[in-house]
Amino acid sequence: MYQKILQTNESFTRKMLDYQDLDPTSKYFGGIIDPIMGVALPSHGNTPKVMAAWVASIANPDSQFYQSEELNERLRKMSEYMLRQQHQDGTISLGSTNYHSPPDTGFVVVGLTQVYLLLNKQSSDMYNDVCANLKLFLERTVPALLTGGCHTPNHRWVLTAALSFLNQLFPNEELVSRAEEWLAEGLDFTEDGEWTERSNGIYNAVNNNMLYHAAQNLNRPELLEPVRRNLELMQYLVHPSGEVVTDYSGRQDFGVTSNLANYYFIYRLMAAHDKNPLFSYMADLAAESVTEPGSVDSNAMIGHLLYPDRMNNEGERQPIPNEYVKIINKQFPRSEYLSRVADVGHHLKILHSAPHTAFGSPIVRYRKKDTSATIMTNTPSFFSLRHGKVRLLGTKIATAFSPGIVYFDELKELNDGYVLSAVMEKGYNSPIPKPFLDELQSIDGNSIPWYLLPHQHRDVTHLQKHEITVTITPGKDVWKLHIKSDQLEEVFTQITFIFDQEGTFSGEGVKHVRNEQYFLTEGKAAYSVGNHSIEISPGSYDHWLDTLREDEHSAGCKHLSLNLMTPFDRVIEIKLK
Repeated sequence: MYQKILQTNESFTRKMLDYQDLDPTSKYFGGIIDPIMGVALPSHGNTPKVMAAWVASIANPDSQFYQSEELNERLRKMSEYMLRQQHQDGTISLGSTNYHSPPDTGFVVVGLTQVYLLLNKQSSDMYNDVCANLKLFLERTVPALLTGGCHTPNHRWVLTAALSFLNQLFPNEELVSRAEEWLAEGLDFTEDGEWTERSNGIYNAVNNNMLYHAAQNLNRPELLEPVRRNLELMQYLVHPSGEVVTDYSGRQDFGVTSNLANYYFIYRLMAAHDKNPLFSYMADLAAESVTEPGSVDSNAMIGHLLYPDRMNNEGERQPIPNEYVKIINKQFPRSEYLSRVADVGHHLKILHSAPHTAFGSPIVRYRKKDTSATIMTNTPSFFSLRHGKVRLLGTKIATAFSPGIVYFDELKELNDGYVLSAVMEKGYNSPIPKPFLDELQSIDGNSIPWYLLPHQHRDVTHLQKHEITVTITPGKDVWKLHIKSDQLEEVFTQITFIFDQEGTFSGEGVKHVRNEQYFLTEGKAAYSVGNHSIEISPGSYDHWLDTLREDEHSAGCKHLSLNLMTPFDRVIEIKLK
């Protein structure tokens, strides 16, 4: 696997030579022009990412770029670019968003500190200018990280790791104290090892990497426990193809095809730390998906060169299971936590962030060799399935009641399956009592804008409730979805199966509406990719609406919808062929 990482880094180093801006009159001089955005950026996935790859090449005796004078000169220009892009307050800006951003600066600090430590270890004096520039850049970040805040849950651990690295270079008790302030908030993981953002494609690995560094630099081994649990959990979140389950993510990797490549760095480190054969196997599995060196903060080759003993992975391997049923967060007291929200006082309005109330929601993962399924709560899709090359990316129900997509928030285990349930409420607001209106003052003597009315004092009238349940019964060749509504009449409902674009639909009841939207009006529909297919039946076309209000179909996917009108009690079969 070392050779795979080496060749990946070598290839990336060669490729990115063509993207460095070498025009002395350009504002981006020395930086790397992003192939998609057309500008150079100082953030962790841009110029610093390339810097890490180039340093991993120039410092590696196994590299064709080892001690390359040309590459060293390019690195010097790059380090000067980073100093020019650094704001006076010590921060950098992400570029696509997040300006003067302490957490994005933190990502860069974690990466460039490791780059500096590796380059500073080299015996040659040729790297002195680059090292001096890197050290100056890092020293300038100290005030920002001593005072700077975060947006998202994972940013706290990024900042903690960055502070711990800065303390290695510039010992300062204030840096340690600030890291302890972040850690005092408590680590946000469930017993099964799930993080707040439920991001298997991106932020799990970020949290794991950052807390590993914090544990090492601050001598806090207890910080490795959530890392360990999450790495153990990930064995159940990989499809047979190596694709990672992103069907319920709370971040931008939601529904995006991802793999384990981001986990290579931490699996290698933790495999050696724990002498864990499962982690060793997962590191190998992750390496198979590596096509780029990784972000600046988790460059795989930097890890091999800077931590050769920690990255040693010569032990036994324990393959992940290919047959299991795993309920994640089965015992997590999510409802009890949510019941405390009113007492906190923020009413789920968190400035510049999101509350992530789906944290700890139960998930069922099912795998029988080449068939892999996920049953989900508190996410737009409640069911997804992989069968050979067939990828049923998600299944959603939308109604005109709320209106919009139904989020199932309860999961109950049966002897032969699972029941998902959702109770929706919708009422009407009474007039605001006069005493509260007497307090209002008009600016123009007439108007009182709607948004200034004290709506919280309205009573609710004619409150309506609408319940939908889905009973999912797994089977070797047939899965059954028993979908049932309550007796409320004339609620337009639509069930949509979301597929990737590789396959084709067939069946007499399949009606093509537009683009990649189809209806199953009756009978059966088959979706096929190569030698694999799944068959969905029976169809339904109780109304003619293409899409219900507040619902949108995902771009780049094929959609097969069934239209129902309440009350309904239907069993939909999904046959694997």
